[in-house]
Amino acid sequence: MQFLDFEKPIEDIYGQINKLKEMSAKNQVDISGSLKELEDLLEITRTNVYANLTPWQRVQLSRHPERPYTLYYIEKVFTNFTELYGDRHVRDDKAMIGGMAELDGMPVMIVGQQKGVNTKMRQMRNFGMANPEGYRKALRLMKMAEKFNRPVITLIDTPGAYPGLEAEERGQGEAIARNLFEMVKLTVPVICVVIGEGASGGALGIGIGDKVFMLENTWYTVISPESCSSILWRSWNFKEKAAEQLKLTSEDMSRFGLVDGVIPEPLGGAHANPEAMANTLKQYLLNSLTELSRIDPETRIEQRIGKFSQMGFYND
Repeated sequence: MQFLDFEKPIEDIYGQINKLKEMSAKNQVDISGSLKELEDLLEITRTNVYANLTPWQRVQLSRHPERPYTLYYIEKVFTNFTELYGDRHVRDDKAMIGGMAELDGMPVMIVGQQKGVNTKMRQMRNFGMANPEGYRKALRLMKMAEKFNRPVITLIDTPGAYPGLEAEERGQGEAIARNLFEMVKLTVPVICVVIGEGASGGALGIGIGDKVFMLENTWYTVISPESCSSILWRSWNFKEKAAEQLKLTSEDMSRFGLVDGVIPEPLGGAHANPEAMANTLKQYLLNSLTELSRIDPETRIEQRIGKFSQMGFYND
């Protein structure tokens, strides 16, 4: 298990537990009493650490290398997944994946950004940063879902759309804008879930839905804390302050009315118990689809447009 810097107290107790177990195996001594004390202390320490997380610490958790990505949830939450490829214009974008699947026997279309689990896969997936082809593929799959009356589920986890010159030349901005325009008019239910990072238009390009949820330790905002810090203070050293000022946590987004709910994570984050996280996500999806299926398409579209039209406020 990998530990973040603020998890040092937890890491120390884990170390003591492992040493105690090694000593027991080597010397054949009963350590049950001492082990129980350390395990109780570990639980208390974990509870205290995760009860007072700062915005920057939640950003760190959202990027944890052991955190489950889109393909993990597809494997654990859905069945009979058939991946579909290509945007029918340029190529297949490996940073954006999608295809047909079943959720408890219900046919759905799943779309999401995928990061790599090792160096080679991260490069192949472009670190979850989609090119225009990725957003055009996503839209193609959503329109296919509409044709066959399948609900659309999107899983958002990206540090942003790919900002390279070639992406802009192929119409990155237009591709994302087209997705916003088309997603708001889809006649099928649309559920969007931020499962990790939710940065800028890269996240918003698959983020227009009847229900928008965030996992507890995720973030959703127009710019990453590091980039914000470099623009405002000309240095990345103020990223913690930027994270606080951006109001990017799931709690902030829920308070502002920008998301419809926050999905709780296991103690320690989604990576601490991925299977439990997958089960919780599945239940939220099932409940939401049951609710949305009772609403006729025209009303659903009106409500979707109304929800996003009312977002935002300012002081004059």
